[in-house]
Amino acid sequence: MSLQHTEAAPDGPLIPRPERTPGALRAACAVVAPQLLAAYDQAKEQALAEAVEHGSLGPVHAYLNHWAALIEIERHPETARAYHRAEYLAQVATAPEEAREHLSTAGGIYRDAAKAVRAE
Repeated sequence: MSLQHTEAAPDGPLIPRPERTPGALRAACAVVAPQLLAAYDQAKEQALAEAVEHGSLGPVHAYLNHWAALIEIERHPETARAYHRAEYLAQVATAPEEAREHLSTAGGIYRDAAKAVRAE
């Protein structure tokens, strides 16, 4: 599958939603969030190691679901900006209530993305 950045509607997807396979998610990550490739590769290796250690595919499924949700966020520029802004503001918040508010925003965006990729 060949992925390229394309101009989209204000918050339309930059690329089609990738299949939930390691190769397709990595290719999508390389296009919409290349700064996350090292983290993607590390998460994949960790999931595979845990799968072998525990004799279960659970860690692999969890990694695929998590990265499918992250890529879903990154496919939509406005959504990605809101998500990263909320994460940043939570990190620099000076009051716990403020941090919780921003984390709630980021969590809502993540949950919506996870729900979208599960619904396909």
